[in-house]
Amino acid sequence: MLFDADRWTEIWVTITRNKTRSLLTCFGVFWGILMLVILLGLGTGLKNGILKNTDGFATNSVFFIADRTSEPYRGFNKGREWNIRNRDLESIRREVSGLEAISPVLWGARADKNVVYGQLSGTYNVKGVDPAYFRIEAQHVLFGRLLNEIDAREKRKVCLIGSRINETLFRNENPCGRYIRVNGIYYQVVGVVRERARVNIGGRSQESVFLPFTTMQQTLNQGDVIHFLAASAYKDVSIQRIIDDITGILRRQNSIAPTDKQAVMVINIAEQFATFAMLFTGIDALIWLVGMGTLLAGVIGISNIMMVTVKERTREIGVRRAIGARPRDIISQIMSESLVLTAMAGMIGLSIGVFIIDIVDRLLSAQPGDDAALVNPGVHMGTAVAATIVLLVCGLLAGLIPAWRAMQIKAIDAIRDE
Repeated sequence: MLFDADRWTEIWVTITRNKTRSLLTCFGVFWGILMLVILLGLGTGLKNGILKNTDGFATNSVFFIADRTSEPYRGFNKGREWNIRNRDLESIRREVSGLEAISPVLWGARADKNVVYGQLSGTYNVKGVDPAYFRIEAQHVLFGRLLNEIDAREKRKVCLIGSRINETLFRNENPCGRYIRVNGIYYQVVGVVRERARVNIGGRSQESVFLPFTTMQQTLNQGDVIHFLAASAYKDVSIQRIIDDITGILRRQNSIAPTDKQAVMVINIAEQFATFAMLFTGIDALIWLVGMGTLLAGVIGISNIMMVTVKERTREIGVRRAIGARPRDIISQIMSESLVLTAMAGMIGLSIGVFIIDIVDRLLSAQPGDDAALVNPGVHMGTAVAATIVLLVCGLLAGLIPAWRAMQIKAIDAIRDE
């Protein structure tokens, strides 16, 4: 029978016969599973804290900057300065497949008090971008809207401002429709933004003014120069292939040697995010290694105690064998006792561990902050189920050797045992 009341009563009596020994034995398993759950919960919180800083930033992205050449080529000397230009951008858009977004970027002069509204002013970053830029570095829109294709096509004198600029110039009121002076030129404010990710391009969005790239290129009077090129690929597209295609176009159209590794500076954000993923995998592996080591120590303790129990019950086992107990009855009895000890201690440890993690989560939630190292620590249901399965398997394994030892006892020798 699956549930035999007499059998389980006997198991309980055997376990509680020596309460102190049973409690001390269970403590090792309890502590092991408790530490495993707490470490997993804190690891999840650490992972969430790191990912929060990158939320909203395109993970499969890459940036290109023109640098000095390191090789002579086609009559040009080594060390030549060059610039990415509009024709390069057009060729990339036409020839490179798999791009989710691509945006040229211009940097404006950050002169003292370069952003002015009435009698108020401040010193802030100025960026010229395409609307596609906000698919690479996503923003929270607090007022108004983002820059759009019409702004770019018609070269409108409009701008987005960061939340701190809005706080300084407009006291956090809705500034849409008002005009500010940026580097001596007036622009109409169409929106207020705050970055979603702590990762940023050329300064935090809270302290930046965003202008349409085409408008800024015209007002800077720098021709068709592009200071910086930002691109992101679809998730299933190889970022290395995108890098090779774009650098190939830039080298070909600007007379740069195909083997020149310095002329096109590449910042591979996708590679850095892949490093983060490997770091998380390493942290998870370390947590499981430490937790399982602690749990294993507790399981070995249970196995040792079961060996002692088998030794103490030698005569009892011999009598059972003599009156017809089958080998599987003896084995199941010993393994069931081991399983009950492990399961009781483990479930208590699992429950207390989840409770502690929940308390930590509530305390952190009561004191929210952008710089929190731990965010929403917790144990996923799948992890809890996996820990439970591991626990039960360990309980069975802990009783395996003592059960095998019990099977080696001969009935006649056991009955003679004093």
